[in-house]
Amino acid sequence: MTETVKIAVVTGAGTGVGRAASLALMGAGFTVVLVGRRPEMLEETQKLGQHIGKSLVVTADMASPDAIAALFERVKQTYGRLDMLFNNAGVGAPPVNLEDLPLSQWQAAVNTNLTGPFLCTQHAFRIMKDQKPRGGRIINNGSISAHAPRPFSSAYTATKHAITGLTKASNLDGRMYDIAVGQIDIGNAATTMTDPMRDGILQPDGRKVSEPRMDTKLVGDAVAYMATLPLEANVLFMTVMATKMPFVGRG
Repeated sequence: MTETVKIAVVTGAGTGVGRAASLALMGAGFTVVLVGRRPEMLEETQKLGQHIGKSLVVTADMASPDAIAALFERVKQTYGRLDMLFNNAGVGAPPVNLEDLPLSQWQAAVNTNLTGPFLCTQHAFRIMKDQKPRGGRIINNGSISAHAPRPFSSAYTATKHAITGLTKASNLDGRMYDIAVGQIDIGNAATTMTDPMRDGILQPDGRKVSEPRMDTKLVGDAVAYMATLPLEANVLFMTVMATKMPFVGRG
């Protein structure tokens, strides 16, 4: 009997955490659908993983409901099933005073960071509940910002707190379909987004302080661990962070 090929979708797969998770999932035996807005970055991820495992590049903007629908239709038509979704793609907003943040920037963060994962989860549910074997796993990128804000981060922090609610609710609703949903909260992974932390990043007391970071591969390995559990077990929440970053305690 031929073993069923495991299919994973990773959004924001062209850089940083998404790239690290994609490579780790390929190494764990998944065929990974690499999703993002920039095809050249996705193709670079694919090239890095070509000796590790199989992948497919699909360009899609997580702020576009039509692009998300087309993505999952492509997955269904190409593979006939979906075993794992990593809702990873996200955007920030300008670090300005809360009262000065333009509504358009707020809405852009909500569309990509919250509505996008919600729509992806809907499509994943529809595929996973009807396939044989039934079920699958969804992992959401919550971020340390799902627990505590940085200065001038109202849009990003609000969407990441909301992701925690989506994780809990979809995990509950997925039980009847053998769909397990969990969340990984990441602190100071070494990506281009966190490069400013090396020179100093704004603290609540107004100082700029250099913060420790950790290798993104460690995050990818954590996602792969969550993804490869049998469906009878689930990591509901995992925090992976640079040990000495200012999160635990009072700074």
